[in-house]
Amino acid sequence: QAQLVESGGGLVQPGGSLRLSCAASGSIHSIDVMGWYRQTPGKQRELVAVITSGGDTNYVESVKGRFTISRDNAKNTVYLQMNSLKPEDTAVYYCYADIRTTPWRRNDYWGKGTLVTVSS
Repeated sequence: QAQLVESGGGLVQPGGSLRLSCAASGSIHSIDVMGWYRQTPGKQRELVAVITSGGDTNYVESVKGRFTISRDNAKNTVYLQMNSLKPEDTAVYYCYADIRTTPWRRNDYWGKGTLVTVSS
């Protein structure tokens, strides 16, 4: 089994910045895709940004140019640098990882979520 633990959420004013981190631990053979999703009450969870083990990235249109996803493969950690935050970025942010615990066993893993609130 593997676990994901997020950190870095909190309250920030509009225009401010936050950096989210998510570390994977446990029985890990390899990790392919890692990423961040977010969810607000009454809405479906939406993809924010993902990154492959090779460094290819993809972002939802609304965060392009403001958010940057990166990862440290040696530390099994993914980051989300969020700049120029807007009130509409307020959500619970969830870390995601596609983890192989053995060469032949692959599962999706989710963190418990971290709340980001953008408000003056």
